[in-house]
Amino acid sequence: MSQHTTLNKGEIYIQFTSPTAGKVSFKQLGITPEMTEVKGGFLRIVFDFEGMGEHDYFKVPTIEISYDREVPNTHWQCDFNGETLIDKIDHYGKSTIILLNRDRLDKLEHHHENKLILHAEFPEEVHLITEESSINFFK
Repeated sequence: MSQHTTLNKGEIYIQFTSPTAGKVSFKQLGITPEMTEVKGGFLRIVFDFEGMGEHDYFKVPTIEISYDREVPNTHWQCDFNGETLIDKIDHYGKSTIILLNRDRLDKLEHHHENKLILHAEFPEEVHLITEESSINFFK
């Protein structure tokens, strides 16, 4: 894998050193069970593409998050370089799929800082299922 994953206070931080093509599970990204406990219902994952080099986005970049129980009214927000791409409420379920617009990501890219930040607000504490949660950003 071509990324480095760390747990910072209140966030999971994934820094890519080169594009990883295809669907990649959170487990493959190095997200451990200790990182997946969403205490207080707040989740923040930073995908840092800075310094990654040449890449092409997948036709529909996707983030899929699975969690251990059904919960109502989860608020999801996804920002790229300070611009909000997604702001929605997922009304009920055990997973969420976020589809991103490749053209919009291309337009918002900078030469230096390129951070995709996913925020989630669950109504209760949940645990992410790393084997079922995944990303598919690059081709």
